[in-house]
Amino acid sequence: MTIEQMPSEAGTLTEANDPMLLSEAAARELLRGAPWQRFAVLGDSVAAGTGDPWPGYADVPWADRLAATMTAVRPDLVYLNTGVYGATIDQVRREQLSTILDFQPDLVHVSCGGNDLFYGSDLTDIERDLDSLCAVLAGSGAQLSLFTLANAFTDRLRRFQPSFAAYADIVRRVAANHDAILTEFWDHPARLRTNWLSADHIHLTKAGHAVVTTEVTRSLGRAIHGA
Repeated sequence: MTIEQMPSEAGTLTEANDPMLLSEAAARELLRGAPWQRFAVLGDSVAAGTGDPWPGYADVPWADRLAATMTAVRPDLVYLNTGVYGATIDQVRREQLSTILDFQPDLVHVSCGGNDLFYGSDLTDIERDLDSLCAVLAGSGAQLSLFTLANAFTDRLRRFQPSFAAYADIVRRVAANHDAILTEFWDHPARLRTNWLSADHIHLTKAGHAVVTTEVTRSLGRAIHGA
């Protein structure tokens, strides 16, 4: 089934009845016992939380949602997000990295590289630069978190699908290199929903952000509890 063929039932979903979402209680339970006290996010628009509102879902980006759940479990948690719309890996390194390192996070999520692809950067260079950025962060002692982007390319963006498939492999290799917690979205079924993408067909809606929060929470929970 393609994105265009997906039924429109997503329009009737809300946070209260969406089967892909964890309840607040279930999310807290998965994060109970989390060792992290300083959670940071850096990168591009994915990190920053860009995306259209969607009826029935809170207008809150995925990382802010995650930080709120982590804080509910661990009230002493502090959170910093330096994500900037349009940032490349080099811009993240030059303009965000020092701020993140000064913050001294023990859990840091990295989301960048997509803009490099849109700007025509070579995949080899992207992998080198992303790996280098992650090496610095991992070297600080922080636990890294990364996720692959979903295969949801339609219309004029369909031509980028092969490059982003290769980029997903890059993210997987970089995550493995640095013992990062990896969350997979490339083939996630939510990518077929009509409420997944914003009007620009690039960024997620806030309904999509809610799914991202759930899946990253599951990944963190597996890391915490060893399951």
